[in-house]
Amino acid sequence: MRKNARLPKVLGKKIQKRRKVCGLTQNDLADKVNVSRVYMGYIEQGRYTPSLEVLEKIAKALKTSLSTFF
Repeated sequence: MRKNARLPKVLGKKIQKRRKVCGLTQNDLADKVNVSRVYMGYIEQGRYTPSLEVLEKIAKALKTSLSTFF
């Protein structure tokens, strides 16, 4: 596996961990970011890599900086 192929999974786990610390469900976070809960689940599973715009919205909703995820 290429080194950068793991990035979506690592990113998803960091988002999931931060979401749980904030006490939000996937549905809560998806609503704040204006995406579907299914899409948010896929991001957390590492199946999809969010665009920079969506990632910025996620960081804002989780009250953290974008650099937290990298």
